[in-house]
Amino acid sequence: MKFLICIVFLLFKSSAIVYASRNDLFSCLSSSGIANVTTQSNALQFDSLFRYSLLNLRFTEPSVRRPQLIIIPQSRNQVQKAVGCSIQYGWEIRVRSGGHSYEGLSSTADAPNFLIVDLMAVDNVHVDVTSSTAWVEAGATLGQVYAAIAEKTERLGFPAGTCPTVGSSGHFAGGGLGILTRKYGMAADNVIDVFLLTAAGKVLNRKSMGEDLFWAVRGGGGGSWGVVLAWKIRLVSVPSTVTVFTVLKTGRDSVTETVHRWQYVAPNMEKDLFMRVRVFGVEQGGNKTIQASFHGMYLGPQDELLSKVKESFPELGIAAADCQEMSWIESVAYFAGTNLSDLSTRYYSGKLFFKNKSDFARKPLPKSALRGLWPMLENEVGGNIIMSPLGGFMNETPSTALPFPHRAGNLFDIQYVLTWYEEGNDARHVEWMRNLYKYMSPYVSHSPRAAYVNYLDLDLGFSSSGSSSVEEARSWGEKYFLGNFDRLVKVKSQVDPHNVFRNAQSIPVMK
Repeated sequence: MKFLICIVFLLFKSSAIVYASRNDLFSCLSSSGIANVTTQSNALQFDSLFRYSLLNLRFTEPSVRRPQLIIIPQSRNQVQKAVGCSIQYGWEIRVRSGGHSYEGLSSTADAPNFLIVDLMAVDNVHVDVTSSTAWVEAGATLGQVYAAIAEKTERLGFPAGTCPTVGSSGHFAGGGLGILTRKYGMAADNVIDVFLLTAAGKVLNRKSMGEDLFWAVRGGGGGSWGVVLAWKIRLVSVPSTVTVFTVLKTGRDSVTETVHRWQYVAPNMEKDLFMRVRVFGVEQGGNKTIQASFHGMYLGPQDELLSKVKESFPELGIAAADCQEMSWIESVAYFAGTNLSDLSTRYYSGKLFFKNKSDFARKPLPKSALRGLWPMLENEVGGNIIMSPLGGFMNETPSTALPFPHRAGNLFDIQYVLTWYEEGNDARHVEWMRNLYKYMSPYVSHSPRAAYVNYLDLDLGFSSSGSSSVEEARSWGEKYFLGNFDRLVKVKSQVDPHNVFRNAQSIPVMK
C-alpha cells in the first residue's frame, strides 16, 4: 500500500510540476504579447488546430500523445519570444511549418509537457526580380512560394517539390528534391542565406553562424539546429513555355519493358528534361493488372520534347496528344493536380492514413525484380512506387557539398507509398509496406541502405526521447546522410550542446 501511495504521490507531483510550469509559460507568453495560444481545455478548437496542418491521419488517432498547447505566433519576433518562453520553463518544442512530416515528428512527441509552435501565420514571401532572389518566411508553403514568384515574373522559378501544401522550411531543411532538380539542384542547393534562432536565443545569419552551421541547416533535416525564421533563396531561370506530359502503360509485360528501359534513359537525358514514373495496381474488366504513369516536364516547346524523347526513348511511344504546352507556374499546378488559384491554399483536403519508405538505386533493377513487384502492387489498393531520375546537376555536385549525399552514382530515388482510408487497421498496412521494402533490399543501395530524410521513416531506428547516443543514431543517421553524419554531429554539438531541439530522429550530440 505504501508503494502504491508513493506512486500516486509521484504522479501527482509530476502533474503539479507540469501545470505549474504551464502557468509560468502562460505568464511569459502573455507578457510577451502572444495571445494566440490554444489548450486542450478548448477541445473543439484545439482538435481543429491540431489536425489542420497534420497530413498523415495515423497521427490523429487517440493513441497518439497530443501537445498540451498550440502557439501560433504572428511575427518572427513572436516566434523568438514563444520559443524563449518554452525553453525557459522546460517545455519540449515541436515547430510546425506545414505538418507534412511522414512520421508526424512536427506534431507529436513522447514528452508529457510538449507544445507546438505553428508557424502558419509567419508566411511572407518577398521576391526581388532584379537580384533573382526571395526571402521566404518559415511558415510559407511551397505553393505560396511558387505563387509569389509567378506574381512578379514568368521567367523565374524555384527548384523544389510538387506538393503545394508542404511547408517550405521543413522541405528546404531536408534538401528538397523536385521537378527542376536535374537542371538546378535541390531547394537546399539554392539557399543563399538564412535567419536561424538558436537554443541560446540568438538569431544568426550566414555570416554570423559560419559555414559549418550554414552547411548543416541546408539538408541536415529539421528539428535539430534551432528554428529557422526565414530563408533567402536563389531563383532560377525558366522559359516562357514548358511542356508537360503523361503517358500510361498498362499490363505486366508492357510495364516491365518500359520501366526497365526508363532506368537507362531518364537519368541520362539532358538536364532540361525530367521524367518520373509511378507504378500501381488497377482493375480492368474485373481483372487486376499493373499500370505505369510516365509523368514529366521539358523546359522548352512541345516539338523539341517529342523529337528528343522519340529518339532516346522510342519504347515510351509518346505522342502530341500526351503533351501540353504551358507556363512554368501552370506546370506547378499540373503536377500538383490543382488549380492556379489554389496554389496558396494551406489546407490539404485529401488527407489519408499512409506509410512511406524510400531507397536510392545505383544500378537498374533487373526485369525479374520488376516482375516480382507487380503482384504485390496489384493486390494492395493504395500501393504505389514512384521513381524519380537523378543525374544532371546531381552528378556534377560532390556528396559533401551539403548534408544530402545521394548524388553522383545514383540513378534515381524510389518512394514507396501506401495509403488507406480506414482507421484502426494501421498494423496490416505497415506490415505490407515493410514486406515490400524487404523484397527490394537486393536491388538498391547498400552498406548502408540509403534513405531520404524528407521521407522520414522510423523503421530505420529512433529514440523516443530524442536523446540517443551518436552510435545509436547511426542506424538512421548514416542511411540519410552517409559520410556526412559525423560532421552533422559535430555541428549539432556546437550549436545546441544541451540538445534542446530534438525529436525521435534528430541529430545527436557528443557526450
